[in-house]
Amino acid sequence: MAQITESIDVDVPVTTAYNQWTQFESFPHFLQEVESITQLDDTHVRWKVNVGGAEREFDTEITEQHPDERVAWKSIGGDTEHAGVVTFHKLSDTSSRVTAQIDWEPQGALETVGSWVGAGTHAVKKDLENFKEFIEKRGTETGAWRGDVEN
Repeated sequence: MAQITESIDVDVPVTTAYNQWTQFESFPHFLQEVESITQLDDTHVRWKVNVGGAEREFDTEITEQHPDERVAWKSIGGDTEHAGVVTFHKLSDTSSRVTAQIDWEPQGALETVGSWVGAGTHAVKKDLENFKEFIEKRGTETGAWRGDVEN
């Protein structure tokens, strides 16, 4: 299983960064490979992605979620196997650090080679940069879910 860990500092309060991250259906605005996301309920999300020209669909379950701290998930079916956590750290009243850690199982030769050459790491880094641009340009979140999910 491949593991990716990347961080980015954003010039918005930690609550703003966290609140935006809970708006899963907005992910296509800043996650390049995501075509659509459907929130099924408080802890289940259906993803449609396009990775290197290969379309994949899968569901994830939110396994842990604590406001302004973390959102963790795991895949529960579909074309891909992965899990991850995004954590949020207050740097100041107006800035925060967002860290993504993703564990994933490459599917097929293209993804296996891609994981060897760091394509996944590059993609996650670019997605975090896109998130930074999206949230800093807006200055505020598009919504929020402040519920708590225990592991």
